[in-house]
Amino acid sequence: MREGLIPTILGTGVTAAAAVMKMRNKQGRMMRSKNVIPVAQSALLGFGLAHIVLGTIDMVQHRK
Repeated sequence: MREGLIPTILGTGVTAAAAVMKMRNKQGRMMRSKNVIPVAQSALLGFGLAHIVLGTIDMVQHRK
């Protein structure tokens, strides 16, 4: 299995889940002031994007 593929797949799944959560939040289902959920959604989105970037870098470096 290629080096970096697992983090990239993990990051894609987490990013997709966070994006779905954010879309539901924009529809007004979970909007409340002082709510922790939007912060957690942003954290998950960043976590997923970081895994995608780091996994991609790993794959490119090991390709050479």
